[in-house]
Amino acid sequence: MLVATVLVFIMHLGFASLEAGFVQRKNTVNILFKNAMIIAIGLLTYYFVGFNLMYPGYNEGGLIAFSGFGLSMPEGTAGAIDYADGGYTYYTDFIFQAMFAATAATIVSGAVAERIKLEAFLIFATIFVAIFYPITGFWKWGSGWLETAGFYDFAGSTIVHGVGGFAALAAVIVLGPRSGKYTKNGIRPIPGHSMPLAAVGVFLLWFGWFGFNGGSVLSADPVSVSLVFVTTSMAAAAGAVGAFFTAFMLFKSHDLSMVLNGILGGLVGITAGADVMSPGEAIIIGLIAGVIIPISVVFFDKRKIDDPVGATSVHLACGVWGTLAVGIFGSKAGWGQLWIQLYGVAAVGAFAFTTAFGLMYLLKKTVGIRVPKEYEERGLDISEHEMHAYETSSERSEYNLTIK
Repeated sequence: MLVATVLVFIMHLGFASLEAGFVQRKNTVNILFKNAMIIAIGLLTYYFVGFNLMYPGYNEGGLIAFSGFGLSMPEGTAGAIDYADGGYTYYTDFIFQAMFAATAATIVSGAVAERIKLEAFLIFATIFVAIFYPITGFWKWGSGWLETAGFYDFAGSTIVHGVGGFAALAAVIVLGPRSGKYTKNGIRPIPGHSMPLAAVGVFLLWFGWFGFNGGSVLSADPVSVSLVFVTTSMAAAAGAVGAFFTAFMLFKSHDLSMVLNGILGGLVGITAGADVMSPGEAIIIGLIAGVIIPISVVFFDKRKIDDPVGATSVHLACGVWGTLAVGIFGSKAGWGQLWIQLYGVAAVGAFAFTTAFGLMYLLKKTVGIRVPKEYEERGLDISEHEMHAYETSSERSEYNLTIK
C-alpha cells in the first residue's frame, strides 16, 4: 500500500509535466506553481478535514458525516495490526487516500489554465478538495448511500476523475475561453509549447496509475493486483490506438496530443472496473475511450468550452464511460447494475458540477477570477510570477525593466 502511495504521488509530477507541455511557453511557471501548490493544499486539507469527512466511521448509507478535525490514530493494535483486517495501518490508509484527494483539483488546473487568477484558483482548490471531494467520496468509499445502493467504482472513474471533470467543466463555463480562441472566422488553435514534456507527463501518469489502480486492491493479493496491472495496461494501449485512428479520420493528421490523451482516456475508463474485467474486455473499454477523446474535444470546442489540456474529455467523458462500462462488461454486468451506475454518475456529477459552479461564480463576484487581458497576452509567468520558465537574453532584459 505504501509503495502504491509513492506511485500515486508520482502522478502529480505527471500532471505537472503534461499540463506544462500543453500550455503556451509564457504560462509554464504558472501551471507548475499551481501543481506544486495543489499537492500541498491537498495533503493539508485532507489531514485537517477531508479524511474524516470521507471516512467518518459511522452513518452507513447516509449523505454526510464528520468525525472531527485532524487525525486520531486508534489506540493499541486498533490502528495497526487490527486495522482493515490487518491489511494496512491507519496512517497508511490516510496517506494513500490523501494522494488521491489532490487529483481532483489537478484536473481542474489544466482546464482553466492560461487565464485564471492564481489566488482565485488556490481558494477554489482549497475548498473543493477540503469539502466537496470528500463528501462524494464518502457516498461510495466511506460506506455512504451509493455504496448501499450497489454503485461500483473500483478506483475512481467517477469518484475521482468524474468529480474533477465535472468541476472542470463548471469552472470553464464560468471563466470563459482564452482571448482569441474563438473568433468570427472560426476556432483558432493555441498549441502547447512542448510536446516532449507532455509525452513525459503521460508516461509518468501511466507509471503512477499502477499504484492508483493496483493500490486500490487494498492488499498484496498477487492474483488481484496482477490482473489490475494487466487490465490497466491493456486499456491504456487500446486508448492510444482508438484515439490514433479516430483523430486521423477526423483531422487527416497524426495528432500526438490526441494519442497522449487517448492513453489517459483508456486509463480513466478502466479505473472503475479494473478488478472485474478480463484483459479482452479492458481492451474494448480502452479502445472506446480512445475513440471518445477526439470526438469529445471537437464537441466541447464547438460549444466554445475552452480546455487547453483536454481535461473535460479525458476525465469527464471517459470517466462517465468507464463507470457505465461496469454495467456492460465484466463480472458485474447487467441491466440492474448499469442503471445503478448511471444513477451514481448522475448524482455525483450533479453535486460536483453545481458546487464547483457555485463556488467559482462566488469567487467571480467577489475576488474576481479572470486576469486582465494584458496579463493574458503577456503571459502569466511574467505577469503573476515575474519570471520565465526558459529565460533568454531579451526576456532577462524585460524582467529587469519590469523590476525597475
